[in-house]
Amino acid sequence: MLPISARRVIDAALQEDLGLGDVTSSALVAPHRQLRAAAVAREALVACGVEIAAEVFWRVDRDLEIAMAANDGERVAPGATLLRVEGAARALLGAERVALNLIQHLSGVATTTRAYVDAVAEYPTRVCDTRKTTPGLRELEKMAVRYGGGHNHRAALGDCVMVKDNHIAVCGSVSAAVAAARKHAPHTATIEVEADNPSQATEAADAGASIVLLDNMTPAAVGEAVTQLGGRVTVEVSGGVTIETAADYARAGADVISIGALTHSRRWVDIGLDYVG
Repeated sequence: MLPISARRVIDAALQEDLGLGDVTSSALVAPHRQLRAAAVAREALVACGVEIAAEVFWRVDRDLEIAMAANDGERVAPGATLLRVEGAARALLGAERVALNLIQHLSGVATTTRAYVDAVAEYPTRVCDTRKTTPGLRELEKMAVRYGGGHNHRAALGDCVMVKDNHIAVCGSVSAAVAAARKHAPHTATIEVEADNPSQATEAADAGASIVLLDNMTPAAVGEAVTQLGGRVTVEVSGGVTIETAADYARAGADVISIGALTHSRRWVDIGLDYVG
């Protein structure tokens, strides 16, 4: 079952691209013309959005015959077929761009995530996303992170209490911010505090935070903070982590590494729709 958000995205994307019809195909392609096509990976990638791409084609024409040749989360080699579709040529041509946009985008997120997960594979460190997502696509992008082997951070502001630097500035101190959070938040809410240095991280733990986010620190500073925290809290690292430095942060003791680039700076992977007659 596709998530409801996927259906909304598909409908909006098709309305945007096909709302006034495909004047080119209507002029050049006979209504009875049939075609077969295959979505083919042009590079090594982690597939994601195969079922969503299939649904795009079906939304345009329920009579299309579609076979999914790869599973979401599956690593595929260059030249591998992800999806086969056969039927009315006008329908295939009308759905092509939206289907490819979604599968290329989501496979790009999954592929990027897998690269980070592989980089820290020898450590018990989770790779997580952030809320730096494309408006309207958050649920799908976070789904792609999971298919890439990663984990999800907050889906929305209501998921947990996360005390950031601006909150601390308003409250006057880390301790005051945590105390206010504990007083007003539901008893089931987790309290996470963003810290800019090891001493601030220790203050957050002493105040009763469950998670401390070490923001924009070097691996050496993270290691110092982890030592001072002594296992009392979950340690998250975020800010400036790259594929080259991810293992350094994991080695320093990060329990979680949250990476905005999984969704906001990922590269679309190269997937083409090849017509075979």
